[in-house]
Parts: sequence; structure tokens; C-alpha cells
Amino acid sequence: MTDFLEKIKKHAAEQPDAVFYESVDSEGGSKNLTWGELRSKAVKLASWMDANLKTETPVVIYGHKDPYMIVCFIASLLSGRGYCPVDISVPGDRVKGIIGNLNPELILCAGEEYESENSLSYEKILEITSGEGEISEDKSISGSDVCYIIYTSGSTGTPKGVQITGDCLDNFIHWGMTLGSGIADGENPVFLNQAPFSFDLSVMDLYLSLYSGGKLHVLPKKIQGDMKMLMESLKESGANIWVSTPSFAEVCLSDESFNKELLPEMKRFLFCGETLPVSVVRKLHERFPGAEVVNTYGPTESTVAVTDILCTPEVCDKYDPLPVGKIKPGSELRIRGEQRESLPEGESGEIIILGDSVSIGYRNLPEQTAKAFFEEDGIRGYRTGDKGYLKDGYLFYQGRIDLQIKLHGYRIELEDVENNLMKLSGVERAAVIPIEKEGKIVSLTAFIIPDRMPESSFKAGQALRAEAKSFLPEYMIPKKFVFLEELPMTNNGKADRRALLAYLKK
Repeated sequence: MTDFLEKIKKHAAEQPDAVFYESVDSEGGSKNLTWGELRSKAVKLASWMDANLKTETPVVIYGHKDPYMIVCFIASLLSGRGYCPVDISVPGDRVKGIIGNLNPELILCAGEEYESENSLSYEKILEITSGEGEISEDKSISGSDVCYIIYTSGSTGTPKGVQITGDCLDNFIHWGMTLGSGIADGENPVFLNQAPFSFDLSVMDLYLSLYSGGKLHVLPKKIQGDMKMLMESLKESGANIWVSTPSFAEVCLSDESFNKELLPEMKRFLFCGETLPVSVVRKLHERFPGAEVVNTYGPTESTVAVTDILCTPEVCDKYDPLPVGKIKPGSELRIRGEQRESLPEGESGEIIILGDSVSIGYRNLPEQTAKAFFEEDGIRGYRTGDKGYLKDGYLFYQGRIDLQIKLHGYRIELEDVENNLMKLSGVERAAVIPIEKEGKIVSLTAFIIPDRMPESSFKAGQALRAEAKSFLPEYMIPKKFVFLEELPMTNNGKADRRALLAYLKK
């Protein structure tokens, strides 16, 4: 049994009536789950899985921030199976791609239904978890077993499943507990959850709250989309540890009520997923005096994050842009050139991560695994495709080397978007470019070569946006569509993205 599963068992025994999960939906209804309920229901579902499943294939868990998603996570692990979270916002064709790659024996419908012959309905899950059941601790995953699989954008148009083991997660958690001034034993913190459970940023708030015996205050998507309800939910949360992308904090900062009076207990902001602007840190220092702001960095393949820095006013005065921090214990950073040679401090190159939280590779994709992962001196390594340099012992992130970007914290392969756009009606070719504002990517623009030019570019763009929802998550759908007779090309026959960007500036 992993360290975090031991901790869950301990907290459930010591504080069975304490609330672990709480959420308020847009209709004003509330959902709560105590520590005792979490453990008891997970054990009963794990018992059912052990008795009814024939393989130990990872389980797909489908839903959106329902407390039973977490019950299903823990139940899968207790039964000796990893899990793959899939949010309801993921389009149907993409869900089919994930299921096709994973080939699960079971799909658990946690609050939302997914029609499949191997789905277990929400109603059935409620029935099982209200009954009886026990399971031996010997059945639980061990440290080297796959704990979870999160699917990220892939350049072929097919998502890649990143496999994270129990050891990877334990090592991340042990370090995560020390971020900022750290979480003390028995502190019982209240974490804020912003990201969906299919996005690896959520691993930070979910598993640090599980490990520390704290509480998780969950913000559903509908709440986040309504500023008034969002501020009300934050006020009721009692949260003292904030976990989000910088973009979400910027949205909240646009409301003047987002300050220490709204969240009087707030003492730490943890950021990951995209560039943290100095301006955001300064505003947080002003609105939440005394609260720590921690910047972190890491791809999904290295288990959420591997570097951190406490962004004090002094750090903000010295660096702009901010560094993403120093490497965590158990991991190493290397900066490599085009020939994979090691580069000296201050010189930019590809960021290489080695260490005890690096993934074992992509699920059922041996060729892509071989390209990105390697072993050096007996240590797993990952070629991030990110550009950066080391200075003063800190890592500075400079964006992507290839066609992968970060938008609102989500990792997106531009070729993934392009390949899916070419599935749309009347689209012969597509090229997508990121749009930057003040050094930060804020949206995507798609250049479309149609089978015939539309009478109204606006109406045609709206129609493509609507159709694209069948293939792409909302965050991957371009904000703007531009229709051209032909694409400008580079000498090697690829879309000339610089020329396309220049076209927009005309």
C-alpha cells in the first residue's frame, strides 16, 4: 500500500465525521462527503470491483467534480487498479479515443452517465457503496503500479495517456507538503480546487488534502463562470491554501471584493500550469498581506510539478519574468542543446527532467514513449520539449521548442487542433497559431482553407466552432477563424506561421 493510501485510512479512522469534500452548485445545492464516508464507500466499491472484474486494467472514471469521482479513484486503487479521470467537457470522439487506447474493462459513471456496455451507472454505484463489502489491503496498488493515467494533447490528433505510478505520486506529495512554509502534521488545511480532475493540476489540491487530513472545497465549472456565485463560494469556503492556474487568479483579481476580507484564512497561493506574471504576484501581496505566493513548474509527465520558488516582494523586484524555481529533492534538471549536449548556466536549451516522479511512459504508445522518455544512470528521464535556462540556481521557462503551447494552464499541441479541424465540414486544410498579449498566450486563431469561400466569414466561423465541439474540448477551440484561398508555406512545405501572424497584423 502506498503512503497516501495509508494516510487516507488513518484520517478516516481518526476523524470519520470531519468533512473532506464540499461543494455548492449553481442552483444552490450542496454536496458533502466526510472522511468516514470516503473510506467506507471506497472500500465497498473496491470489494465489488475485486469480485466482478477479471483483469487489473485501469478503470475510466467519467464525471465532473462529483464527490463520487474521488470515491471511485480510491476504490480503484484499493482494488489494485489504476484509474483514468475523464471530465464531461471532453468531446465524445475524444472520449472514444481515450477508451480505445486504454481498452478498460470498466467505466465508472460518477455523477454523469456514459453509455457503454461496460459502464457502471451512477445509480448502481450509489447502491454498491450503500451496501456491505470488505477488501484486503494486500489488493491495493503498490508503489511501482500505475496509479492514474491522464490524457494530454498529442500531435497526431490522438491524446496520449501519461502513466503515473504510486511511487511517483508519493514522491510528489512528500515534496508538495513542504511548499512555501509547508503543511504541519495535524494542521487540517482547507484546499481550493479549481481544475477538473482530468487536468493534472487537480492532483496537487486533491492529494495534498487527502495526505494532510484536510478539506477540499470544490468549484464546479458553472460556479467559476459566474463571478457573483464564484465570490460567494469563495467566501463560504474557509480556504487557506489556493491551488490554480495564474489565469484563474487574474480573473478573480478583476473583482475588487477578492481580498483578505473575502478569504481571511488564506495563507498560501500555489500556482502551476502557465507563466505567473509579476503583476499578479504584486496584486496578491497587496490584497492578501502576509500570504505566501509559490510558483511551480512541471509537465504532466513528471507528476504535476518539480520546481518551486517562494515569490517574495524581493524576488519580484529582482526578476521579471519570474523564475519557476529550484528542483525538488529526488529530481535533477539538465539543459540540453540540439545535439543533446549539456549547456552551461545562462544558455537556453531544452529542459530535461530526471528523477523519482518521472512517468513510466505513455499508455500503449511505445514509439512516442521511446522518443520522450529515457534512462540515464539508472534514473528515468523525460525530454520536456520546453525551452529554458538556469541562472542563480533557478530554472527560467521560455516556452515551447516545438508546436506545443500552454493556454489557460492546458497543454495543447497545435497539430492536434489542426488535425481535428480538418475533420470539419468543408475544411481542406487548417493551420493554428497562438495569439500573445504581454508575453502570454491568450487565445488561438485558426486559418482555414475551405472547399469554397464562405459568403460570411463570421457565420462560417461560428458554424465551425459549433461543429468543433464534437471533436475538441472547449479550451482547444480557436477563438477566431480566418478563411484563406491558400496557406503561406515555408521552404520545407510546412505552414508558415510567421507569415500567418504577420497577416493578422496587417
